[in-house]
Amino acid sequence: MNQAFYEINKASNFFSPKKILLGQNIVKKVGEEAKTLGGSKAMIVTRPGLVSAGYAKFVEDALHAETIEVGIFDKVELEPPARNVDECAHRIREGKYDVVIGLGGGSVLDIAKGAAIMATNPGAILDYVGIDTVHKPGLPKILIPTTAGSGSEVSRSVVVTDEQANTKKSVASSFVTPDVAILDPMLTLSMPPQVTANTGMDALVHAIESYVSATTTPFAEILAIEAVNLIAHNLPLAYSKGSNVIARYNMLLAANIAGLAFASSRLGAVHGLAYVIDIAYHIPHGRANAIMLPHVMNFNKTGNLRKFARIAEAMGENVEGLSMYEAAEKSVEAVKNLLNALQIPFRLSQYGISRDHLAKLVEGGMKQARLFVPNPRDLTQEDVRRIYEEAF
Repeated sequence: MNQAFYEINKASNFFSPKKILLGQNIVKKVGEEAKTLGGSKAMIVTRPGLVSAGYAKFVEDALHAETIEVGIFDKVELEPPARNVDECAHRIREGKYDVVIGLGGGSVLDIAKGAAIMATNPGAILDYVGIDTVHKPGLPKILIPTTAGSGSEVSRSVVVTDEQANTKKSVASSFVTPDVAILDPMLTLSMPPQVTANTGMDALVHAIESYVSATTTPFAEILAIEAVNLIAHNLPLAYSKGSNVIARYNMLLAANIAGLAFASSRLGAVHGLAYVIDIAYHIPHGRANAIMLPHVMNFNKTGNLRKFARIAEAMGENVEGLSMYEAAEKSVEAVKNLLNALQIPFRLSQYGISRDHLAKLVEGGMKQARLFVPNPRDLTQEDVRRIYEEAF
């Protein structure tokens, strides 16, 4: 089941930062990296909690050590609205900052990337929704994740909430890709168990969707399946003992390579059907993905039995002697076992979402039909309805 089949006549792309640093206390290098990028005045984009916890000061001190001036924008909201990007970009232009440092989870990193782009491009971030619509490079940017989930520190996408349309929208461009990503597991030790679980499952969804995507690449496949393996074996450890530095290190690495995988591939129906849940019911993005993952996998598995069987194997399931159908089914079981270990319910009714809302869910899910294109199995509106029904 380890055999790989690649389309040798199809061009494949790989997108990544120019440099990725990984290691304990490696955040101390941020000043040197900013200096190398020509920075003399840095804007740190973060959230208030990371300022009060002292994490922003680690970064600030390292920048000051290289005689770089520092400003802080800490107004990033959860599931950030597009206006956060435009507000931050205005501050950057007004203060004549020349390098952007993102410090935080996926929401913060997306705002940092978006603001760096909008500091040099006219208009508002929502003017650039789509693929390769950004005209000019943004400011140099260094991203430092404090959660192990989004992979935003290496991706070429910015995802924001369009408040008027009440939906999420994405801007994808090589100009969005960060210059440097700094992965320091010591910055993730204080994540509480629930955040560890939610963000870790977000990374697993990125890995699985990249691996089975109809538009995957050899690069994405290789990275994604290793991310599945790392997450399956380290997420329960990080969840159970937050101070386990090895588990935190491996989870940060896993989230990173899962991010590299989907930067070179595309995501699918799990994200499409989860977006409506996190927006309409204010459920964290990673948790919404976790809820929908086993149900979408159950639907998708016939779209690539071999790959779903390989996912089961990577997650530690014994598939020897099983038929391809039985082995693929094991992948769904493995995900459900992981969710149970993390105490993540995966039924919509367990979150107070009534069956009366089914029509609303289907309508919202269909608004994300662009994510059905790379999905390993085609979806109709009736398919979307059945998946949500199973999720109840």
